[in-house]
Amino acid sequence: MPPDHNPGQPHHPGDGHTHGHHDGLPDDTMWAYGAPGTRPLRIGIGGPVGSGKTALVAALCRQLAATVSIVVVTNDIFTTEDAEALRRMAVLADERITPVETGACPHTAIRDDISANLDAVEQLEAANAPVELTLVESGGDNLTAIFSRALVDRQIFVIDVAGGDKVPRKGGPGVTTADLLVINKTDLAPLVGADLGVMDRDASARRGDLPTVFLSLVADRAATPVADWVRVLVAARISPAGAA
Repeated sequence: MPPDHNPGQPHHPGDGHTHGHHDGLPDDTMWAYGAPGTRPLRIGIGGPVGSGKTALVAALCRQLAATVSIVVVTNDIFTTEDAEALRRMAVLADERITPVETGACPHTAIRDDISANLDAVEQLEAANAPVELTLVESGGDNLTAIFSRALVDRQIFVIDVAGGDKVPRKGGPGVTTADLLVINKTDLAPLVGADLGVMDRDASARRGDLPTVFLSLVADRAATPVADWVRVLVAARISPAGAA
């Protein structure tokens, strides 16, 4: 592990803005679908099965819900398991959480045919207005899973050290293009022989200036660096530059 590395803190500084090479967005002032202030900020959270997506969504809701109006859409292939888990944890009122059963590969419903998710998002936002932040959790998928920019404004991709320290260098759009990469479960690194320094080096090589966060939800149940990143985006969405 590099001597200046501190798991749970962003190793690559970033303010949460996308960069010009992302999906044709020309600069950091652009939002993919709707101008700032016209609708809630929408953030997609994707990653492989078991990487900790639902746990991260729960942590963000616990940390932000007191000051930000949040709703959540979850995706599972044949069940509503993730939505039910969030409801059991009581991180939000039940009516602020809704599931989508994709019936097919998760990436299809978040990238190729987003109609079911977009309908769920719009209905949930309307039913709970005013909403400031909508989180869309993908079903577990592989390293190619990314969200359509017609569905979300920003995307977080979650991997975990239990998959081995080779995962960042394998790349894939999830790792290389997500607005924030979360390397989760750093507390397990000694148990599985994963070298966080190698993961940090390879993530930097694959992602350039895009931010990467190392996280352990055992040590930091509030997911502090991720919550801070989201807060910056919510503030920008609600109060665009130059607004009175």
